[in-house]
Amino acid sequence: MCGIAGFLRTSDTPNRYAHRDWLEAMGQAIRHRGPDAGGVYLDDHVGLSHRRLSILDLSEAGNQPMVSASGRYIIVFNGEIYNFPDLKAALAAEGVSFRTHTDTEVLLELFERCGPECLQFLNGMFAIAIWDTQDRRLFLARDRLGKKPLYYYRQAGQFAFASEIKALQQAPFVTTTLRPDAIKDFFFYQYVPDPKSIYRDVHKLAPGHWMWVTDREVETHRYWDVRFCESDSRTESEWAEGLRDTLADAVRLRLVSDVPVGAFLSGGVDSSAIVDLMASQSPEPVTTCSIGFDSERFDEVTYAEKVARQYGTNHHEFTVRETVSDHLTEIARYFDEPFADPSFIPTYYVSQLARQQVTVALAGDGGDENFAGYEKYRVDALENRLRRCFPHWARSVLFPGLAGMAGRFRQPAFRRARSLLNTLACDPATGFYISNRFCDPAVWDYIAGPALRRDTDGYDPADLTRYHYRRADTDDHLSRVLYSDFKTYLPGDILVKVDRMSMAHSLETRAPLLDYRVVEYAASVPSRLKLRGSEGKYLLKKAFEGRLTDETLYRKKMGFSVPLAEWLRREIRETAGRLLTTEAGGLSEWFDLQRIRDLWDQHLNGNDRYTQELWTLTALALWRCAYPDQSPLFA
Repeated sequence: MCGIAGFLRTSDTPNRYAHRDWLEAMGQAIRHRGPDAGGVYLDDHVGLSHRRLSILDLSEAGNQPMVSASGRYIIVFNGEIYNFPDLKAALAAEGVSFRTHTDTEVLLELFERCGPECLQFLNGMFAIAIWDTQDRRLFLARDRLGKKPLYYYRQAGQFAFASEIKALQQAPFVTTTLRPDAIKDFFFYQYVPDPKSIYRDVHKLAPGHWMWVTDREVETHRYWDVRFCESDSRTESEWAEGLRDTLADAVRLRLVSDVPVGAFLSGGVDSSAIVDLMASQSPEPVTTCSIGFDSERFDEVTYAEKVARQYGTNHHEFTVRETVSDHLTEIARYFDEPFADPSFIPTYYVSQLARQQVTVALAGDGGDENFAGYEKYRVDALENRLRRCFPHWARSVLFPGLAGMAGRFRQPAFRRARSLLNTLACDPATGFYISNRFCDPAVWDYIAGPALRRDTDGYDPADLTRYHYRRADTDDHLSRVLYSDFKTYLPGDILVKVDRMSMAHSLETRAPLLDYRVVEYAASVPSRLKLRGSEGKYLLKKAFEGRLTDETLYRKKMGFSVPLAEWLRREIRETAGRLLTTEAGGLSEWFDLQRIRDLWDQHLNGNDRYTQELWTLTALALWRCAYPDQSPLFA
């Protein structure tokens, strides 16, 4: 696992004599991603910077930037190619000789022979930059699901790229002017969705895409997508056996390492299934790590301990207590953009704990998106059935009025009725967005300042969900919903959280459930075997019956949640109050601070109605405080 950065050198690029210093600074900004080694490459046309976390071939021979045997191509690469031994054997059979034992060299030589088509052969997580010294063009690519980040800046003839925005900002020509519509996206999604970033001229290369970059143009292509091709050709037991075999091979590939490997263990289905498969393939006890909370409603440590005992793992635990507030600003800095999924806090600590034991950790991410495990999928299915019970005229004319009447009352039952009526009044794509957005549009209208309202007038964040829902190559509603999350929530929230929090501790995380073969297999499974009545992840659970206990498989899902309302009143009250109610948080640049104080006072008096909005604003202020020396916020 590593960090990469670089830029094109053009006639417009200022101060060409300082470019090596820029490269060094870009690398230093992401040193946490690769503390073991660093290197730069600079010629008349391009600069490349690399930071290395040594996982394979720990010798200096594996350092980057790396030059191909022909001398034509230079690569900086972040990630792992899990099937590189097979690719290396195939290339060796064609007469290719290798100087190192790294996947980087295999990737470089494969690119020399296949060009961008090499991506079709790769099983892994990656962000790649390859400079073609002959044609003077830069190749950039990102893995299929978006596990590894890749930002780029393009403006006024300048181009730069990096694993994180903080590295981009070391190039003096990079300007970071805030995007008002990205703030609105953040308010409702809790993150800034691809391909946007919080800044106007900084973008994310979308998952499953590659691009050619020259000093004149940028050419982008999609090379992979999730395709739903459901089949009823197998029995339920055959589907379950096929899934278990596919996932077992995904785990096998991810155990290849020259450094210690462990696992995150929550005690839920996904992480427990990974530990089961690791234990069956490892001659030594698996090292597992878990995070707990003082609140019993959110604490899964007891369940993790039971799984650890079942498999005889080398188990470690950490309980998140009073240290939460002390490190919030420090943690927020790793994201570079506003990020409000509160589970980033336990993810930070479990990564810190894991890094004390191992350098690589396997995680259960992807099970919910592949097999409909989130509670929201069950709720959406129920809402969709209700939607079909009413004629269109009733939903479009009657329900909005009833929702407005319900909104006049503050009791929770009326709030839930209002939300349901608004959801049922819409088409299925919009209904899914409404029932799963995190904050109330009425609160946005109440607290947004005049400039922010003006600059986002007419912009609807729901358009993004609707776009992906309608783009899915299936008529099945659940599949469309899962596809939407594969394009938004998974790369924008889950994978960002895991990447940034693990890299904060120089820990590599691998997700077998996001092996593209597992994803493609899941996409071929009928929806009835994913969500069966109220049972999510039905097939995944069936695949591990007899291996995991019924308690592990069928207890109510808790997720990687935190006691947010309690935290805001207790553990982080002082920090949140300062950021929300004073100029220190910088929120007055965008919002009405007096109205935020009103919401905060209600929360402190026991009203949990605005918990999510207050936390979202706190997260925005944490990001603002982590980057106080930014360029002007609005153009």
